[in-house]
Amino acid sequence: MTRITIGQYYPTNSLIHRIDPRVKLMAVFMHITTLLLVNNFIGYGVVALCVIAVIAASKVPPGLMLRGLRAIIFILMFAVVINLFFAPGYNVVAQFGFLRITREGLLQSSKMALRLILLVTGTSILTLTTSPIRLTDGIESLLRPLKIIKVPAHDIAMMMTIALRFIPTLADEMQKIMKAQKARGADFDTGSLIKRAKSLLPILVPLFVSSFKRADELATAMEARCYRGDIGRTKMNPMKMTPTDILSLGAISVAAAATILTRILF
Repeated sequence: MTRITIGQYYPTNSLIHRIDPRVKLMAVFMHITTLLLVNNFIGYGVVALCVIAVIAASKVPPGLMLRGLRAIIFILMFAVVINLFFAPGYNVVAQFGFLRITREGLLQSSKMALRLILLVTGTSILTLTTSPIRLTDGIESLLRPLKIIKVPAHDIAMMMTIALRFIPTLADEMQKIMKAQKARGADFDTGSLIKRAKSLLPILVPLFVSSFKRADELATAMEARCYRGDIGRTKMNPMKMTPTDILSLGAISVAAAATILTRILF
């Protein structure tokens, strides 16, 4: 849990940090859409090169990104195994009883692994390079047209940002509770799967209690500061699109279109 990078902010002065949060949000949307549409290794290679270039420009330590990937190792392995043994195919490479590995399964599991790695890495860049306040403003700005149909854009943006921000906070809290339980003789690493699942109950209960307590304290702090949503709310630094933001959005759109085009060409 402490290896999760989504929701954490890495403060530094880089080109990616200075880009308008609305541009980064649209870039993440295009990134996810591209990964869902691409079905070949050339397309994944183009996406990987773009992600590596963005990480280099953001000045975020590559080790921090790799640490975030270690948090999804179980999900990654599960997806790879399922696609490796159960993907439909006829070119059998190896067989173990009723389980068989086919060439199509190898290709499918490799693509799934690349897709998950690029998905987590690309979305992590958003929160690592954007402060919670700017992220809230960006989400609210993009949802503003929905106010015509009475959608509470500011409330949705605030809830999404708080949820993202609380991911690393809850991870730290869970780590503290686990250390406290281990100091009292709790064992979370041995025994059957059911036994280990039952041993998590002493962690989940105080974690839920702590979460509700933090939420109540946050609500009290916001009320003490006269927070009333977006009613009469002004901004000290209004967001403005600069030529750099427009060029960045254009470059991202071209890269996404070129990547999707590989689906047709290859």
